[in-house]
Order: sequence, then C-alpha cells, then structure tokens
Amino acid sequence: MLRNRFARLSLGFVLAAFLSVSSQDAVNSVLRPPKGAQVAIVVFEDLQCPDCRRAAPLVEEASKTYKIPVVRHDFPLPFHTWSFDAAVFARFFDTHSKAMGNDFRDYIFANQLEVTPQNLRGYAEKFAAEHKVDLPFVVDPQGKLAALINADKELGKAIHIEHTPTLYVVSNRHSGKPFVEVVDRSQLYALIDNMMHE
Repeated sequence: MLRNRFARLSLGFVLAAFLSVSSQDAVNSVLRPPKGAQVAIVVFEDLQCPDCRRAAPLVEEASKTYKIPVVRHDFPLPFHTWSFDAAVFARFFDTHSKAMGNDFRDYIFANQLEVTPQNLRGYAEKFAAEHKVDLPFVVDPQGKLAALINADKELGKAIHIEHTPTLYVVSNRHSGKPFVEVVDRSQLYALIDNMMHE
C-alpha cells in the first residue's frame, strides 16, 4: 500500500513537471519575436471584440514607429457570433500573403460595427474583389484554417490568456524577462523603449 502511494506521488510529480515544462515551452515559443527581430509586439485578438478594434491602430502605429513586427494570434471568444468565421476568412487571405490577411483583419475592425453573421461573407467578397482574389464558395473545405485558429487558441490558453486583446512586448534576449504584458496601452511605447534598451 505504501509502495502504491509512493508510485502515485512519483507519477504526480512527473506529471506536474511535464505540465510545467510544456507550459514553459508554450511561453518560450509564443512570447518571442520572429526570427531576425530583436523586439516585437505579440497580440491575441478577436475580430468581433470592440477593445481589439480600438487597440489595432495603436499597435500598427507602434510597429511603424519602432520598425518592429507585430505577431497576431487569433483568439475568437465563444460568445461572439461571427468572430471565428471572420478569423477563417483572415486565414484564407493569409494563404495569399500575410500582409493581405492582416489587411483583412484591419478592414473587419474598420467595419466591425456594421458586420453581422449574415453579411460577413459579403464583406469578405468585397475585400477579395478589391484585392483581385477569387473567394471560393467553401473557404475551408478540409478544416485546415479552423485548425490553425484552434491551435492559436490552445497557445493562448497555455499562457493563460483570459481576455482580448492581450498584448505583449517581447524580445529575443535570454536573461531577465524576455516579455512583458501591456496592461495599460498608454504605456506601450515606454515598454517598447525599455525592452529595446535593456
């Protein structure tokens, strides 16, 4: 009986260690800038989220000001009726170019107040026509784009994302803390400055 309890305890420690390592691996992979960048902004967003719409221009402006990349992750919230479908369209445009996918995300933010589940496809068709892209009748027949969105959501859950937008300023340094969450967006530029000069 004592041996069984010891075995269960050992298994518990191994599982706890594994979970903390895999959680740490998720942090290490997500909260890092893309290859070749020293500093970046990482954002988890929902295309139907009003606060994400308000944050997007600030993030874009900071990216241009500091000439640093923005890494956007989809984190559609379950109570938003069209955000997941909008993310699928964005992923479709990503297949043409990442810039086009991000332009679509910004286009949806710009029109967010008018978008509904019924007219979302119409917005996607208009955007596709303006960018000379054929939008297929079924955008994601094998569910590959949806799988990418769900993978982003799992990454977000692994690092305990609870709301959108969640913004981080991240760096490629290996000492100290290589990332910081932007809790107060008025501090975004100061946080980028600190990360660049530390």
